[in-house]
Amino acid sequence: MPFDSSLLEDRFTIVPRLDRPSTYKDHQYQGTATQWSSDLAKTTTLYVGNLSFYTTEEQLYEIFTKAGEIKRIIMGLSRNTKTPCGFCFVEYYTHESALECMKYVNGTKLDDRIIRTDLDPGFREGRQFGRGRSGGQVRDEYRQEYDEARGGWGHMRAKQEEERRRQQDDSYEAIATVPAGAELQINSRLGRGSPGRNGY
Repeated sequence: MPFDSSLLEDRFTIVPRLDRPSTYKDHQYQGTATQWSSDLAKTTTLYVGNLSFYTTEEQLYEIFTKAGEIKRIIMGLSRNTKTPCGFCFVEYYTHESALECMKYVNGTKLDDRIIRTDLDPGFREGRQFGRGRSGGQVRDEYRQEYDEARGGWGHMRAKQEEERRRQQDDSYEAIATVPAGAELQINSRLGRGSPGRNGY
């Protein structure tokens, strides 16, 4: 039986292969772990994450065509607003192009963000929509840092900030009467001077 050199490469390599998929498995995938691995071994589809909400399909075509001819790009959308929410699927014509993309495009910068690519078993209708409660991605539900390129605060933090502002507004008391002498100080700061005998 001929010797499979790839076994030796996998066992003794120092630098990890860049075209290997991550350990992530979509929890909505219907098949077994074996079927998942089998699908990834021949897939032509990539999941792309950590995109800016403002990255366009044209920009994605420009960078991902460097790895091979693209069949189509499916933009990830908010389930509620139907606007981009930071991910997409890229379908190539060949599995080899998908692997080339993993090697050379994964980890590069697009719109000042490090984009992440991963082999995907294949796009199905409905997967283009975010799965978070607010309609976007789950990661943006609980994100605590402010990220202008991904809509500002995470959904939960945005609600906290809105509540904090509401409480501040409720605790604010408008000044009903102007204290004696305060009007003269205000006028002097504004350069109006003191009112004359006739009020001018």
